[in-house]
Amino acid sequence: MLTTTTTPAEDPRRTTGFAERFACSPRGARLARRLTVRRMEEWGYPPECDLSCAVALVVGELAANAVRHGRVPGHDFGLRVALDEAARLVRVEVSDAAAGKRLPAAPPSSCPEGESGRGLLLVDVLSVRWGSAPRRPVGKTVWAELAVEAE
Repeated sequence: MLTTTTTPAEDPRRTTGFAERFACSPRGARLARRLTVRRMEEWGYPPECDLSCAVALVVGELAANAVRHGRVPGHDFGLRVALDEAARLVRVEVSDAAAGKRLPAAPPSSCPEGESGRGLLLVDVLSVRWGSAPRRPVGKTVWAELAVEAE
């Protein structure tokens, strides 16, 4: 089920978003990325534009991390994407059920020859800001905000 969310104080024409839960699996991570690209297109950002590509990459990296490092049997991961036209930001939030696993304050440096370890570095480069916060009752939410460039 797809849920569109806005808060009552927000002008629905200025802030648009959706939230969805996905199976904590590689397939779930792919579906999260594809749904985000589709929704970005509905909001006027075609799949080939820089913003849509950047948002898709951030969603893909954060969802993959939730699947790989935040997986708890029997729990899905959550995705929330919001476009705030007034602030000119897209906010991505990925929540998982893994308690006690906090992200580093800065992206880890990785060996250039390594096969992994660059996901948070990419998130850091593409985002205006990013971080993580505890999720109640259990788990964490990793979030990133990307700038909507003037056309």
